Amino acid sequence: MPLPGACLNIMEARYKQKGYGSISNPERFCNQDFKNLKHYCLIKGVRYVDDMFPPDAKSIGQGILRPTDLAHVKWLRPAEIAPDPEFVVDGVSRFDFGQGVLGNCWFLASIGALTFQKHIFNQVVPLDQKIKENYCGIFHFRFWRFGRWVDVVIDDKLPTINGRLIFVHSKDPNEFWPALLEKAYAKLSSSPTFQKQERCH
Repeated sequence: MPLPGACLNIMEARYKQKGYGSISNPERFCNQDFKNLKHYCLIKGVRYVDDMFPPDAKSIGQGILRPTDLAHVKWLRPAEIAPDPEFVVDGVSRFDFGQGVLGNCWFLASIGALTFQKHIFNQVVPLDQKIKENYCGIFHFRFWRFGRWVDVVIDDKLPTINGRLIFVHSKDPNEFWPALLEKAYAKLSSSPTFQKQERCH
């Protein structure tokens, strides 16, 4: 007798190495293809801006910042925030990052746990991404959600106040993988796009 519901879906996804939603062929969130989008930006010589999760107040969400603080938010790319930005500086560890104003310690605990499982971390955070080499302001991350892997594309515009990141940030001011990972998770889990996910397929 087959297992019901979510359990069956999880088992099927684990054993289908090349199936849709596997790590080798993740589902594209809202049908955004990272490689094609990056290739297009490189050919055109432009920096990517994600119209599915735009750098504006709606992407931050309601009630997270006071209106006076929200009015001072500027969305900046890493090169506008740090003197020598890198995706990863000297490897990854649970001591790399700190909490911002959001108070999402559960998220920090989750990515801290990921750093102990390097093979899973490398699946979630593709480490071949660079800020300086073939750079066009686009990144992607993979999340295991509802029994399948989902690939989420983002731009690298991050919310700041007075030039400082307001959410998760690395303790090294030149390192940006934690802030970008948080942005990708925010896009997946709380954006209007995710809430209307069925329309994206």
